[in-house]
Amino acid sequence: MDRNGKLGNPAERKGRLTAVLGLATLISGFGSSFQYGYNVAVVNSPAPFMQQFYNTTYMERYNTPIEENLLTLLWSLSVSMYPLGGFFGSLMVASLVNKLGRKGTLLFNNIFSIVPAVMMGVSEIAKTYEIIIVARFIVGICAGLSSNVVPMYLGELAPKNLRGAIGIVPQLFITVGILAAQVLGIRHILGNSTGWPIMLGLTAIPAVLELLLLPFFPESPRYMLIQRGDEKNAKKALQRLRGWEDVDEELTEMRVEDQSERAEGHLTVLSLLSQRSLRWQLISIIILNMGQQLSGVNAIYYYADSIYGGAGVNPNDIQYVTVGTGAVNVLMTVAAVFIVESSGRRLLLLLGFGICCGACVLLTVALNFQDTVTWMPYISIACVIFYVIGHAIGPSPIPNVVTTEMFRQTARPAAFMVGGSVHWLSNFTVGLVFPFMEEGLGPYSFIIFAVICLVTLIYEWMVVPETKNKTFLEVSQMFAKKNKTEIKLSTGDLPLKDGKESLADAERVTAF
Repeated sequence: MDRNGKLGNPAERKGRLTAVLGLATLISGFGSSFQYGYNVAVVNSPAPFMQQFYNTTYMERYNTPIEENLLTLLWSLSVSMYPLGGFFGSLMVASLVNKLGRKGTLLFNNIFSIVPAVMMGVSEIAKTYEIIIVARFIVGICAGLSSNVVPMYLGELAPKNLRGAIGIVPQLFITVGILAAQVLGIRHILGNSTGWPIMLGLTAIPAVLELLLLPFFPESPRYMLIQRGDEKNAKKALQRLRGWEDVDEELTEMRVEDQSERAEGHLTVLSLLSQRSLRWQLISIIILNMGQQLSGVNAIYYYADSIYGGAGVNPNDIQYVTVGTGAVNVLMTVAAVFIVESSGRRLLLLLGFGICCGACVLLTVALNFQDTVTWMPYISIACVIFYVIGHAIGPSPIPNVVTTEMFRQTARPAAFMVGGSVHWLSNFTVGLVFPFMEEGLGPYSFIIFAVICLVTLIYEWMVVPETKNKTFLEVSQMFAKKNKTEIKLSTGDLPLKDGKESLADAERVTAF
């Protein structure tokens, strides 16, 4: 390396985790993704005390106890309003990230995420359970936005050789948020009759920290160059992120992408749906997001105590088993961060869904025999833990990573909007329906999840390619054969080699 920070052979230089990139990743992950995970699990442990509050409030209003069916409905709404809000938040992604930028959208979003935290925190004082349901919907909107914007932001900040590992960090913070809620939900901490409002309100803390710290970090260079045409600031941001002065090669790749997409402009969801050259990418992210959520992962976190109770676990031990499950989830997601660049995205998805499918089948068997075999509750716990392991290494973190990699700049916001909408609508469906599934189907509820895992695995095996260490243009070429389109260069049919195209070789897409 010379005094200007240049390497003798730029082709061999790989991006590294600089302080700026690392801190931007941690701050955006903690400030946004942590909130998502925290609010997934925050209502699980204090559920009996919150339902008691619902009943007491109803009694004070109407001088009669609340009916069991009505209480079940209100509680299902309290849980499922969060993913429903996430669905509506996902619908706002494309317009906001194109107008405000990736970082700007995260800051805008966190201003509003403080409001529902305050609402939930004062719900008991106000003696209204309706405010909890409304606040869960609003915080869900914020989570729907952040769950799509953080992976997009980090995917555009990261060099291609670190994109997978950094792309999993948001999911890591989601699991840490889930674990934090489970720990705080222990009875002698906050998961009790007096602590649950504080527990619900704590979601404001990450939002405040991100609002204070994220302004000091750069906006996505790809957004500034391709969508704002601000090459000067894009170059400065890239130099800060990479830790060296010579970023011309990466800027050239961005210009190539800009040239290839200029004719298309910003793709809306409707235009994305009609793009033949993006057909299989779009189908793939829809299948992956449906499989991720309909496989039942959030049923585990929304209703973990109920599931373990039904499996015969001692009531006094349930909260600790739930915390242990959350800890396993964090550890396996950490492992995924370190192995995703060596093993690839496709293998982790196949392995993860395979483990989840097997765990659901075995859990069904265990639940059927729990009344006749004394040690069967331990098998049930093991099945849930293996399910969590499988989901943590592939189905949970990888879909957002491959969504970033499958789509280029103009299509990416609309793609995240579609994928996020499917993600949250499926999440909402599981949260709302699972209590009734559990009541109606009993132990056979998990067979449905097993079938969904198997179908998703088969699709991945047949369709989804490996995107590890590929530029966005190279991934487009990989899908061109499936979409029956061809990518040509505007200055001749020169092959793309490792993403090192010059600006003069800017390509254009021609659909046949």
